[in-house]
Amino acid sequence: MAKKQARAPSAPSRKPAPARPPAPLSIPAEAALSFLKDTKGAVTWTVSELAATLKIARSDGARVIALLQAQGYVQPTRANGEWMTTPSGETVSGAKQPRFGRESVKRALDSLRERIRQANKDAKSPFKISGAVAFGDFLVKDRARVQAADVGIQLARRGEYASHLQSASDAREERAFLRQLRGRAALLALRPYADWMKNRSNLNLL
Repeated sequence: MAKKQARAPSAPSRKPAPARPPAPLSIPAEAALSFLKDTKGAVTWTVSELAATLKIARSDGARVIALLQAQGYVQPTRANGEWMTTPSGETVSGAKQPRFGRESVKRALDSLRERIRQANKDAKSPFKISGAVAFGDFLVKDRARVQAADVGIQLARRGEYASHLQSASDAREERAFLRQLRGRAALLALRPYADWMKNRSNLNLL
């Protein structure tokens, strides 16, 4: 009777490495909502347009859209790859009916740029404007009518005021300063500066 040949021990099977979870998104909600506000004058839009506006990778853009869809702010259209902003998305983003001409908004921004320059030359002012970026649908070239431009203004205390701690009265003073800087231009909406504003498409006013 033939002897059975001993089998060589089989190599231990290697289990596939677990898939790495995607890195958390570092895009503030305000940045994503600013894009939704820009879409007010568009019927549909794409992932690529969102990614280009927010200056992020297309894969990250798809993840942003998934989060917005989960909140009910966007929904896919019948056209492959196209999306639309829902009424809830328009409300939460603060979108308004576009009613200004693009050139009028640009002229208002030019005037604001000059007021910023003059304000920074005023040594008696407690504030110096250290950053100013404008963004909104006026940056979209094919829009005949646009909304008021959003402008993020970064203020720095000047001279003897620089070491003061922020207080409620200081915050009121900042708001009053921004209202004065804005003037009567309904085409502009000035707001406190945030870092995400410089990371999306914008117009630098300094």
